[in-house]
Amino acid sequence: MANASLGLPPDLQDYVARLGYREPDVLARLRERTASLPEHEMQVAPEEGALLALLVGLMGARRCLEIGTFTGYSSTAVALAMPAHGRLVCCDVSEPWTAIAREAWAEAGVADRVELRLGPALETLDRMLAEGAERTFDFAFIDANKDQYPDYYERAVRLVRPGGLVAIDNVFRGGDVADATVDNEATRATRRLNERIASDDRVTFVMVPIADGLTLARKR
Repeated sequence: MANASLGLPPDLQDYVARLGYREPDVLARLRERTASLPEHEMQVAPEEGALLALLVGLMGARRCLEIGTFTGYSSTAVALAMPAHGRLVCCDVSEPWTAIAREAWAEAGVADRVELRLGPALETLDRMLAEGAERTFDFAFIDANKDQYPDYYERAVRLVRPGGLVAIDNVFRGGDVADATVDNEATRATRRLNERIASDDRVTFVMVPIADGLTLARKR
């Protein structure tokens, strides 16, 4: 929904871009390449990618999960923050978009850390659970089909270990979640998810007003 932080005036957004984070050259090139796509707003904001990388590094996360990869900005940022023996499983349905991501992983030198699973994410997640992957991930990032956000969240909470972190992008829906006149399935699903997390005793959480809203939920 947004590849810049929602609500920041242009001069402050420019200030953040100059002094708010360090963007690796490979990510800057990927962002510029993605900008030419009609769907470019699906890419995470660079300050959000930097935050995800910082969290993964602080956690020392070795097993990470991404639900929705697009052209690979967030996955590349996460993989760069992981140790060399780390493993990132990416779920997506698009071969063309993830082909760009594969090139970014190779350019960043992290292709050996990333496993791409093409197909409907819920099927992939359910298969992983059936294979015994429950409580085996340190970190999960959700940024895929908004209609299915509540279902992705439930699987992610099961897949991360106690103390693990689930990060969910686009929880503001461009501000639509707080606008009662907006009524579409993606927004309704995001509202349901936000309400569910607010009352979910399995996690401690915070909704961060960065990019298009990022919720961080730590499994107890």
